[in-house]
Amino acid sequence: MHIHILGICGTFMGGLAALAREAGHQVTGCDTGVYPPMSDQLRALGIDLIEGFNADQMSLKPDMYVIGNVVSRAHLKDGSPKFPLMEAILDAGARYTSGPQWLAEHVLQSRHVLAVAGTHGKTTTTSMLSWILEQAGLEPGFLVGGVPLNFGVSARLGGGQYFVIEADEYDTAFFDKRSKFVHYRPRTVILNNLEFDHADIFDDLAAIERQFHHLVRTVPSKGRLVLNGLEESLTRVLALGCWSEIRTFGSAVSDFVAQGEPAEFNVFSGGQSVAKVQWRIGGVHNQLNALAAMAAAEHVGVNPSLSAQALSSFENVKRRMEVRGSVKGVTVYDDFAHHPTAIRTTVNGLRRQVGSHARILAIFEPRSNTMKLGAMKSQLPWSLAETDLAFCHSGGLDWDAAAALMSMGERAKVSANIDEAIAQVLAQVRPGDHLLCMSNGGFGGIHDRLLAAIGSS
Repeated sequence: MHIHILGICGTFMGGLAALAREAGHQVTGCDTGVYPPMSDQLRALGIDLIEGFNADQMSLKPDMYVIGNVVSRAHLKDGSPKFPLMEAILDAGARYTSGPQWLAEHVLQSRHVLAVAGTHGKTTTTSMLSWILEQAGLEPGFLVGGVPLNFGVSARLGGGQYFVIEADEYDTAFFDKRSKFVHYRPRTVILNNLEFDHADIFDDLAAIERQFHHLVRTVPSKGRLVLNGLEESLTRVLALGCWSEIRTFGSAVSDFVAQGEPAEFNVFSGGQSVAKVQWRIGGVHNQLNALAAMAAAEHVGVNPSLSAQALSSFENVKRRMEVRGSVKGVTVYDDFAHHPTAIRTTVNGLRRQVGSHARILAIFEPRSNTMKLGAMKSQLPWSLAETDLAFCHSGGLDWDAAAALMSMGERAKVSANIDEAIAQVLAQVRPGDHLLCMSNGGFGGIHDRLLAAIGSS
């Protein structure tokens, strides 16, 4: 089968492309705004990428068009369609489907699916769980919204019956407004946390909770829900109905409890010590992610002590506190954090790692759809509380970033473009500083540009 993927460079669609290629299908695709790591992975797989969504791609005549949720029926100011290829597909009556639907029918059918859902930590926890099952000899397939360093790829079919997937609550496609994860029919589900996000799709938190309830409805009676016991929103989700086994983590009375610092802690289950985790990953949020992964792995027969052993060699994910380089005593990090809670937990993890005397300079851009709408701008000072200085790239925003950060006083700087942001950082940086760059996009290559500028200053 020849499939042509619209929006192929998104983390989900890029992973789907890799799976389809591995399964023997001919894969082509198109997108705009291509940036690593997904573009590098696709090119390494020999998948042809076309820039843009021009209608002349109809000449490829694939057996199926797979439509990413970046595609819409929107029109430009001049009245022309933003995605002319999609209009041509509809006019021609050509076969098309969504990414999640194609995945469900061609990859997930008959597999034991382990799905990782939640506002934060999906990518990291999915990677942890995949690595645990790999080290247990189960050869899992997986699709992760990033590149796990232990595997070097974001997706593979695997050789066993298990498939681990990052289960996103974002909508499926312009013609299917259900959350992606309702297509996956998992038997094991992690519900990591649940906050308001995706303000371009959901009106409020209750709307997202309803979608999570739809996911819960798909889990069989012999399945398992792994639930963060600290989250009131998830408690409300289960109150709508639950038909499966539940295992909790996080709270003091949970089924899986951690005692100790994030880098070295004991795991208790049923009041008994069952494992000890010693690893290189920091942050309380990652300690919770580890508990969730261990509880999910136990459902498929992996002992918690074996899970802990696997986690000792877990190497995290690209763009999750990834050190991009050090120069003149200054360390530059790249992280995917963009939601205020994710920014706060990421900063807290780095603060615990470097101590109270080292300076943390946060360089970030409110780039997600939710942040662009300004739905959470008031939370930014809270999210940056543990930083010494914060630099906000505000280009393209319709709201006043300086006003939102005013309570931070001189600790916060706002720039209209990347060059200005770099100049602001250079004026403040000094040896021993930690520069934490946070964005869910490419951020204009600011990481390498900062390293080069500091090195030549």
